[in-house]
Amino acid sequence: MNKQVLIAGGGIGGLAAAIAAARADWDVRLYERAAQFSEVGAGIQLGPNVVRCLQAWGLQRPLQQVVAVPTGLRACNAVTGQELGRLPLGAEMVQRYGASYVTIHRADLHQILLEALQGLPEVHLNLNQTVSSYSSQDDVVTIRTSAGKLIEGDALIGADGVRSSIRAQLLSDGLPRVTGHLAYRAMVHQANLPKRLRTHEVTAWLGPHLHAIQYPVRRGELQNLVVIVQGAPPEDLDHWDHSANLPDLLKHLHGTCTYLQDLVQHVPDVGGEWRLWPVADRVPVSSETQMAQGLVALLGDAAHPMRPYLAQGAGMAIEDAAELQSALSMHDLDVSLRLRRYALNRWQRNARVQERSLRNGKIFHATGLVRWGRDLSLRALGGRIMDVPWLYDGAL
Repeated sequence: MNKQVLIAGGGIGGLAAAIAAARADWDVRLYERAAQFSEVGAGIQLGPNVVRCLQAWGLQRPLQQVVAVPTGLRACNAVTGQELGRLPLGAEMVQRYGASYVTIHRADLHQILLEALQGLPEVHLNLNQTVSSYSSQDDVVTIRTSAGKLIEGDALIGADGVRSSIRAQLLSDGLPRVTGHLAYRAMVHQANLPKRLRTHEVTAWLGPHLHAIQYPVRRGELQNLVVIVQGAPPEDLDHWDHSANLPDLLKHLHGTCTYLQDLVQHVPDVGGEWRLWPVADRVPVSSETQMAQGLVALLGDAAHPMRPYLAQGAGMAIEDAAELQSALSMHDLDVSLRLRRYALNRWQRNARVQERSLRNGKIFHATGLVRWGRDLSLRALGGRIMDVPWLYDGAL
């Protein structure tokens, strides 16, 4: 009889964990608090390190049908509009790292993972149920759901996001950190934009105390836009997803180049909407016990929420799941040892990505001499400092 894993959370991390466990010959019971599986309209960048994981799960064909494959990654000065450096993507990334660098609509990735699970007899997806607490004794972990049900399993994976209830019970380390960084996000049809504002690349616009990212998704039909600024944090992190005020965003962009301001102002003109989220994170992971203890493990944002300055939040959740599959497949080990092996193999890499994301944020938003040095380095070295071999190779 197969062992049974309980998974809290039906986002990208939870679905990836479910695929991993099923491929390791475990029965899966996943619990999602929402009444239906859905994702918001935002984009995700997937480096070759992540694409290789999805290919190993047999998802290359559905990926190809929905992703965009940007031709390059550009860094530009948000004030002058000048290009500072460029990293070729496309075929060069495949040659160097064995897989493409792609961009995808979050909802498309979520749907690909969901369809990979649907119909598998060993996977049971339970909607409108939150895992409110758990207890662990001997070789059994028991969860209590919001519906008052008690369910037993052999392992519990907390993939329930940045404000994880599983983490709260496992680590008792308080709320995530309010960063004071605010993310304005929008998605628009490229055909509705003037040609000069369309893109087939990933472009990062670097400015004082802010930066913007634009790139194509969904075969290039849509453009994803993100502007991250440093501003006053919200009072209520739980319910702070609302329509953003365009005049407020334009105030942050005062002094930036005409192209960037035109792009931002065109969003409502072509039927798009600016949405606003606060950016929250935690200090980098410091040991394997922060990712697994006994029969309970954390995955994705529940384990290592990070600032989005390396574009690896979803990617690290998928990498976590791939490692979880390897660990759960070690059938000669006790379950607690398998989860510890998972955590030992993941915590340092996740910590490095968290630390690099923090560092990138300081560089992206730099002022004064740091900003001058950043621009000079990008002009001189370009793609050589924009490439991240240790990340895309999948090494520590």
